[in-house]
Amino acid sequence: MSFSQTAPVLPVVPAGAPTVAGLLKDISDVGRDTSRGGYSRPVFSTAEADLRTWFIEQAGRRGLDVHTDANGIIWAWWDTAAGVRTDAVATGSHLDSVPGGGEYDGPLGVASALVAVDLLKARNFRPRRPLALAVFPEEEGSRFGVACLGSRLLTGELNADKARNLKDPDGNTYADVAAANGQDPRFIGADYEALQQLGMFVELHVEQGRGLIDLNQPVAIGSSILGHGRWKLGIAGEGNHAGTTLMKDRRDPMIAAAKVVVSIRDTARKYKDARATVGRVQPVPGGTNVIASRVDLWIDVRHPEDSVTAALVEAIGLNAQVLAAEEGCTAVLGAESLSPTVHFDAGLRDRLQKLLPSAPVLDTGAGHDAGVLAAHLPTAMLFVRNPTGISHSPDELVEDRDAEAGALALADSLAGLLGEAGTLG
Repeated sequence: MSFSQTAPVLPVVPAGAPTVAGLLKDISDVGRDTSRGGYSRPVFSTAEADLRTWFIEQAGRRGLDVHTDANGIIWAWWDTAAGVRTDAVATGSHLDSVPGGGEYDGPLGVASALVAVDLLKARNFRPRRPLALAVFPEEEGSRFGVACLGSRLLTGELNADKARNLKDPDGNTYADVAAANGQDPRFIGADYEALQQLGMFVELHVEQGRGLIDLNQPVAIGSSILGHGRWKLGIAGEGNHAGTTLMKDRRDPMIAAAKVVVSIRDTARKYKDARATVGRVQPVPGGTNVIASRVDLWIDVRHPEDSVTAALVEAIGLNAQVLAAEEGCTAVLGAESLSPTVHFDAGLRDRLQKLLPSAPVLDTGAGHDAGVLAAHLPTAMLFVRNPTGISHSPDELVEDRDAEAGALALADSLAGLLGEAGTLG
């Protein structure tokens, strides 16, 4: 089924030029998840490593100067004639995914950045400011539980010691996994010298909602990111034998957890525009014939107003304590990450609106590296239409024509930001 039958006529990529669809096809078999569907590309996995190698090769083909910093961020530079890396315009995204995620979340922005460079070079464009393409690791936080880990390390928003001690679901620390993959964990952390090279950052991303399909537009400009965070709720009870322990004698944290999950949904519904999700439940020890001794829940909470997010989380924690006590259990809620509502730089947004006059302005409920960087330099986002409105799922979709429209919009934006006077033809 085609979702763009009523889409307006858009300019297409010039004949023979590289395409976003073509680049994504090159990596379409990397990290396919045969059990969940979609793609599973966690940080430091073989799939993510293969995608990083692919990007480095693609950037090298375009004559960009590529290096990987101590935090695992890949930078590909298009330098000016002067060769001075200051006040750079940066763009890019990530290559990792959630478990069973879609094809476009992350890679669309990376592929679009590469094609934007191709389009600018096809115009004989010569930037007056350097351009940096960036690939950030562990944006999804699917392995170590902290979203936008690479950009948080770069900006100092995540303490390096805390990052080194983060553990994946198998109990491996970030430090050990990084070292095993050729990254020296001793040198991770804030890199203010790298930040000072950047003048602004524009991230292109698949839209994770239905705003553009309802507006019948292929590309939007981002206005803000809803405040959001992740919390871990630990419910402790008494582990025991499933066959010998009478129902009346149980202190079962799984029952308490089930009540809490429903309570979280019901509590979130009381707050307009709130979102609260339990996306992961882990019983300990996790045996079929074992009453768990503990159940851990990971909770994602989002709202446009940070005060409402805080109130909702407090209510969730108090309700959890009451429901746990009813089952003879205890509950402890702890924050894992928190990102306040981010409003993208108004001046940069206005410049993009002049460069892309037909693009609507939309907010998003999804977190991005651009949101982390926003506290340190002007940032902006472009969203490309997702006709299903579904993301973090195999049903995520971007039609080829919209993908190319997004790359053209990014190229036009970069041309304006890098200096149109550099265009020779």
